Amino acid sequence: MNGTTARPWAAIRKTKSYKEIVKALWLSNPISKQILGICSALAVTVQLKNAIVMSVALTFVVAFSSMIISALRTIIPRNIRIIVEVAIIATLVIIADETLKAFLYDVSKQLSVFVGLIITNCIVLGRAEGYALSNPPFRSFMDGIANGIGYSSVLIGVAFIRELLGAGKIFGYQVVPEAFYAAGYEDMGLMLLAPGAFIVIGLFVWLEHSLLKEK
Repeated sequence: MNGTTARPWAAIRKTKSYKEIVKALWLSNPISKQILGICSALAVTVQLKNAIVMSVALTFVVAFSSMIISALRTIIPRNIRIIVEVAIIATLVIIADETLKAFLYDVSKQLSVFVGLIITNCIVLGRAEGYALSNPPFRSFMDGIANGIGYSSVLIGVAFIRELLGAGKIFGYQVVPEAFYAAGYEDMGLMLLAPGAFIVIGLFVWLEHSLLKEK
């Protein structure tokens, strides 16, 4: 039985999509390796809920924009390709933004303009230019998913640490016992400010580079 379960897993590990996801998560993570998407990582990671919603929105945009641009790559004139790419990305961002307003209005208000600013996120346009224009639609879609997951992994990790240390909460629920506060424990207010996000992201980058160097 172990052999039958091992073979499919070994086959999955050899696939292009699996390797691209691993690469985006670890070897070329958009935030910790390529230093892209830092602005949103600073702005929306005060609460874990907001970070998850932002991660889903960006993954949706980067995956489907890459797929659509890849499907149209042979008919887009080279001299106006940036205009076409931005128009496609902007359309998907509007869809994501309006969906959030319809179903998660409170979160949409907290995220404010940052969902709209996905249009200017270097990850989205970078994958369109660097990958989608030279690869077929499905592989471009999977590349978008992979980079979205890589972005999300850092964003959610930073938000978890900031909300826990800065407010003693997770998903808005108090997790640090009141007894701790009675004993003199205080939340780290710095974690709720942009410098706190810089510190946590720096620690993520240091840890990742250290582990890769040891490997």
